[in-house]
Amino acid sequence: MNLNTIKTALLLGLLTVLFIFIGGLLGGRTGMMIAFIFALGMNFFSYWFSDKIVLSLYRAKQVTESEAPRLYAIVRRLTQKAGLPMPKIYIIQSPTPNAFATGRNPSHAAVAVTTGILELLDEDELEGVIGHELAHIYGRDILISTIAASIAGAVMMLADWARWAFIFGGFRSDDDDNPVGAFAALIAMIIAPIAALLIQMAVSRSREYLADERGAKLTGKPLALANALRKIAYGVQAAPMDANPATAHMFIMNPLSGRNILNLFSTHPPVEERIKRLEQMAYAR
Repeated sequence: MNLNTIKTALLLGLLTVLFIFIGGLLGGRTGMMIAFIFALGMNFFSYWFSDKIVLSLYRAKQVTESEAPRLYAIVRRLTQKAGLPMPKIYIIQSPTPNAFATGRNPSHAAVAVTTGILELLDEDELEGVIGHELAHIYGRDILISTIAASIAGAVMMLADWARWAFIFGGFRSDDDDNPVGAFAALIAMIIAPIAALLIQMAVSRSREYLADERGAKLTGKPLALANALRKIAYGVQAAPMDANPATAHMFIMNPLSGRNILNLFSTHPPVEERIKRLEQMAYAR
């Protein structure tokens, strides 16, 4: 059992415990039972369908080779070099340059890129980005990343439940095991978003450095990826994506950069440090 499998099990377990805990605060034993059943459903859908949920969230369209020959050629060349199965390829209609990989495993993987990144980057730079995303697939961290997005979204939903329960008095229990009432709902409103941020931060920063390194080794062009990151960072600052914060950690660059308070808890390492490491790789060769 590899580390990412253990992380996945822990995240799904955390989701279950968190749902039951907040369900108990809001509705006593009945709330705990409802939350437990809901958590089981979330676990099932997170494992089997979280990639489809994320792709549909951004209205990503699966494209054929005839529709995106340049992109297909790059992905095919690199997957053959890496010994990976050919992933499904999606395009997102967005002027913001960005990309992400998703799926359960290398045999059920997908790579999604925006129209903005296809227009912005040259061949070598786009190859660097695809190499980075294939590195995530090769490292088998696409499942943990995608599930973390689903869990973060679910936890934020819990915060919404708590807020409405607080407003409308839905925090009353059907038994005597729930004495905390409104205070519990208030605590749930505070804890849930923080937990979502911690989940995202736990899976993102170090894996981005590793994917940069692996992707650069796969393409043999670390400077091309460094240049791509520089362009993407500028593009995201100029035109941030209307992205769901729960999925921000999945992208090669934080799509919310420059406009969202969640950047205080950024799931990505500083782009300057990423570029510096790639340049050091190039000059050390």
